Amino acid sequence: MDFRQLTYFLAIVDQGGFNRAAAALYVSQPSLSQSIQALERDVGSSLFHRIGRRVVLTEAGSALVPRAREALHALELARASVGAVRELRGGRLEIAAMASLTVEPLSTMIQRFTERYPEVSLSLRVALTRADAVEMVRTGGCELGLLTTSSPLQGRDVVPHPVGDHRLVLVTRVDGPFPAGQAVQREQLGGHRLIVGQRGTGIRGYVDDLKTQGIDVRIAVETEHRMAFLPLVLGGVGLAVVTESWADLSERAGALVLDLEPACVQHNVLVSRKAQLTPAARAFLEIAVPPPHRSSL
Repeated sequence: MDFRQLTYFLAIVDQGGFNRAAAALYVSQPSLSQSIQALERDVGSSLFHRIGRRVVLTEAGSALVPRAREALHALELARASVGAVRELRGGRLEIAAMASLTVEPLSTMIQRFTERYPEVSLSLRVALTRADAVEMVRTGGCELGLLTTSSPLQGRDVVPHPVGDHRLVLVTRVDGPFPAGQAVQREQLGGHRLIVGQRGTGIRGYVDDLKTQGIDVRIAVETEHRMAFLPLVLGGVGLAVVTESWADLSERAGALVLDLEPACVQHNVLVSRKAQLTPAARAFLEIAVPPPHRSSL
């Protein structure tokens, strides 16, 4: 078993198949297949079920994924300890982020980081829910994860770093049901159609709480795509509850942004693994996390 085989194995897992993995790695599909066959011989078990063009992890394959990520992470740490990467004149950092945070605060974090370390390559991966963000960091798929939560973060395998709060706001058409400049009481949302995110997000949790309280809100569209919210609102499909980080973009697009009462605050948190971090991840935390909230890096 060698690191090249593990790299190929994880590429198939992450890309969802042999052909896509080969294209992403710039290797031939036969060469990729031969490496995986050799790896399967080494571990003494099949790692994938081949179903037409699709592949599904076997039980042995699923067990290998976190160990393979740990091994490659260890190699990255070794490489990062010498030469240019140690001085952040190169290297790569992978960050998982929930979609609602990619406008802010993530864009400002990245701007500050790239201004200081322009030669470090950043890779951003979408985490649909806070649980996804934590899992991607815990298993080594990404070094850092950015998520939002309304309650204390649970998880023994990651370290939370608070990075500020965002209120939830209501986005409507300018000619919508509520006047500009006046906060909307949650009871006033009864009878209105809402555009919501998937379960596991703070925005969806707010809407589900309304229904639990007996407020008759109706879900017009459920979507994983945050960029769909504004076109749907402007098209008259429904109203949307979003974090205030989207307020400026919404207003520039011609929508009306209103406060919600009582206020609902979401806490933004960067999470990192408890294991040793690469220099790039440590540097990103130094830039992104306010000093009073920094854990020992």
